[in-house]
Amino acid sequence: MTEADKNFINTCKEILEHGYSSEGTNVRTRWEDGTEANYYSIVGVQNKYDLEKEFPMITLRNNTQTVKRAIDEILWIWQKKSNKVSELNSHIWDQWAGEDGTIGKAYGYQFAKKYKFKTKDGIKEMDQVDYVLYLLKNDPSSRRIMTNLFNHEELKDMNLEPCAFGTQWLVKDGKLHLILNQRSQDMLAANGWNTMQYAALTHMFAQVSGLKVGTLTHNIGDCHIYDRHIPLIKQLLEVQAMDVSPKLVIHNPTNNFYDFKVEDFEIVDYDYNKEVKLGKIPVAE
Repeated sequence: MTEADKNFINTCKEILEHGYSSEGTNVRTRWEDGTEANYYSIVGVQNKYDLEKEFPMITLRNNTQTVKRAIDEILWIWQKKSNKVSELNSHIWDQWAGEDGTIGKAYGYQFAKKYKFKTKDGIKEMDQVDYVLYLLKNDPSSRRIMTNLFNHEELKDMNLEPCAFGTQWLVKDGKLHLILNQRSQDMLAANGWNTMQYAALTHMFAQVSGLKVGTLTHNIGDCHIYDRHIPLIKQLLEVQAMDVSPKLVIHNPTNNFYDFKVEDFEIVDYDYNKEVKLGKIPVAE
């Protein structure tokens, strides 16, 4: 069983046993047929992963293709700094695309904006991603290596407010640690997705900064399971996890973050429970 399996199982059990019900609270989310997408949730979850030990992948179901799509999305946001759905290979953002083909001023749009930052070398103009990369190389002891996508001034112009909205990067003993802050988490559809993509991003940033990977700490504000997902979650909780320790291999020795491509990444030593067939997972909008 991987650490991702343990965290997923423990969090899901806590939600099912002690979660708050959203019934009667006038929820925003709807199913495709228009009915309310209610859920059970818990508040303030923290899951931690040792990335040097293993890559955080759930083995209760097949994630062999999902990991590629997750990495593609993180590159779309952090590397391409794009809000155009056409520039993303998967279709996970199709439902949020506006008439202009973008998701509004969200995610990559915010990372493309440049600011004037105070550095040891004086005032420098760059975007948030380049500022993180600059500090990791030039001021790694800083406790201010952070990003924020929750721009209150432009929330009204976003088709969906950012779920994973903030990061803090810390270097200790030559290892890069990431704290990821997320306001809301759909356990079935997104939990494994977010941990895989931000773990991969940590590997990329560590490589280009001459560091080793450390830990990923994932803080979740509202952690929930939707009503129509409960039978699927219960099915996953009944199956046997695999005794494996997945590793991420990057087949690109670059020290330039903007050189990475999806095809550069390979997962080794991974296996999954082949008895589980969840089918198409309904997504609340």
